[in-house]
Amino acid sequence: MKSISQFVAGAAASRRSIFLVLAVLGIASPPGPLRAAQQSPPDQAPAVAPMEHATVAATPLAVLIEEAEKNDPVILVATQAARAATHVAPQVTALPDPQFTLQQFSVGSPRPFAGFSNSDFAYIGFGASQEFPYPGKRQLRGAIAGRDARAAMESAETARREEIEKLKAAYFRLAYLQQSTAILEHHDILMQQVADIAEARYRVGQGNQQDVLRARLQHTKILYDISMNRQSAGDAQAELKRILRRSQDSTDVIAEPLGVTPLRHPASELFALVREQNSSVRERGEMVRKSQAEVDLARREFRPDFGLSYMVQHTASNYRDYYMLTFDVKFPRRKPREAALAEATINVERARQEQDAELQQALAGVQRQIVTAQTSEEQARIYREGLIPQAHAGYEAGMATYQTGRQDFTAVLSSFLDVVQMELEYQRTLLEHEMAIARIENLTGAALP
Repeated sequence: MKSISQFVAGAAASRRSIFLVLAVLGIASPPGPLRAAQQSPPDQAPAVAPMEHATVAATPLAVLIEEAEKNDPVILVATQAARAATHVAPQVTALPDPQFTLQQFSVGSPRPFAGFSNSDFAYIGFGASQEFPYPGKRQLRGAIAGRDARAAMESAETARREEIEKLKAAYFRLAYLQQSTAILEHHDILMQQVADIAEARYRVGQGNQQDVLRARLQHTKILYDISMNRQSAGDAQAELKRILRRSQDSTDVIAEPLGVTPLRHPASELFALVREQNSSVRERGEMVRKSQAEVDLARREFRPDFGLSYMVQHTASNYRDYYMLTFDVKFPRRKPREAALAEATINVERARQEQDAELQQALAGVQRQIVTAQTSEEQARIYREGLIPQAHAGYEAGMATYQTGRQDFTAVLSSFLDVVQMELEYQRTLLEHEMAIARIENLTGAALP
């Protein structure tokens, strides 16, 4: 049997162990991060532990967008292509290049200028010729080139929006990973302390080895999740630096915490913005108008083109000079022109169908993102005002019963993990919401507040 002093010492150790467990898990101490999360205002995210790089100021998304618009290679390439397309119209509307001719005609011998002084057939000729397309052809070619240029501008705008959406997606993923890592690191500290306390209780015979193993296993799982988050954060950093055209070994970007951007625009207004401002839809519209101009040009190609040339033929001084004016008419063959007209007519309908398909795809995309944004906003409110506080309350109630010995460690650990899971899922919901808003902004061309 144990002596009285050993019994008293064991009881004191038991009380100290229980107190340490409760102090670590937030029952016997002033409200810590877990309790502070429960008591946070309903419209604020649960508090998490500060991140390692909290001393580094976060970069606002707007600053990165401005930098990307200046430096992103994809945006710059698309912009240069659009600028180059504006120089096509002056080329196709110009007259064909004039042709200048120097002609020497010999008589009696192949030698140059043979017979020039004794034959009125030998001469030196100077001439020029110019082709003239049928009136209206050049203007229609210019209209087609202009539509191509406007389509290239819309394509450049599409490239810009796509890259900005990719920038936002990488930024939001990075914000989510940074916040999730902070949550995991904060709770891992508590879990390590819980594991140490569970092991201390086991050594004095007041716990069991399974509690220690479960705590250590959860600690290892958290470390694995932190490692995976850091790997994903590295991918997001690489994508951000690519878009920003920064060196890959430059300082990492620190993102601002995620929030909930409200979606105040009604669906009908967003659909109207898609029809008016979606750059891909507008690009398809320019292609429709280009195809219509190509039909007009195909009809005009049935008309003949003309040529005009003039030549002066100088002979010896004792002979008179010759002057030649030539007018040419080039009649087009009907069969290839009819085939070209049929092709252009079919292309008009095809372009209209492509425009409608692009519009329907954009409208469907906006509708899907509206549902995602509205659902995730509601889910975020449920997490913030319901699930997370309830998880904290359940955990603390379990700790209270664990303190009196009416609940085992496994149930307390499960409640603890529920708190961690709810906080991580809350951040995931914020990420889904902001990604949906970014997609809507891309499809509508509108900046949502």
